[in-house]
Amino acid sequence: MRRRHPLPAFWLMTDPRFGDGLLDAVRRLPFRSGVIFRHYDMALSDRKTLFLKVAHVCRQRGHILLLAGDARLARAWRADGFHQRSAGARTQFHTAPVHNRRELAEARRNGADALLISPLFPTASHPGAPNLGLPAFDGLARQAGDCAVIALGGMNRARGRMLFPKKIDGWAAIDAFRSK
Repeated sequence: MRRRHPLPAFWLMTDPRFGDGLLDAVRRLPFRSGVIFRHYDMALSDRKTLFLKVAHVCRQRGHILLLAGDARLARAWRADGFHQRSAGARTQFHTAPVHNRRELAEARRNGADALLISPLFPTASHPGAPNLGLPAFDGLARQAGDCAVIALGGMNRARGRMLFPKKIDGWAAIDAFRSK
């Protein structure tokens, strides 16, 4: 795997629901956590401005910062890697979203280092949507091969402790890291 430091156990997925609290949420993460910067709906210049602010906090805290989307843009913005199923430069750390076997196979073919398998549990970001549950999640995780497995969807610290390190290499969330 192409990493500068060990794979984080905790991953924050950015979301517009963080609002002005995003930078504080990144600061509150345990040292050397991971952040996947999304904010797809922003104008590119505004997205880059916010990304650079998040990057500054990440560098201070030793976090790894990935840009969701295009690998070339991630490299141009000096992200530590990128998050999407399609392939990118082999020198970049690469995570991929996985919801089923087809997506898992695609992510592995395209050289993903880690798979964010979701949604494990019901999630606030997709209310009413079906979730995998533990049996289906386990089935996908067993097919991950040498890819790290990161659980996403309805995750919180208690669920992370239940699964880590036996079934997963880490867990990701939005709401678990938001101030209520």
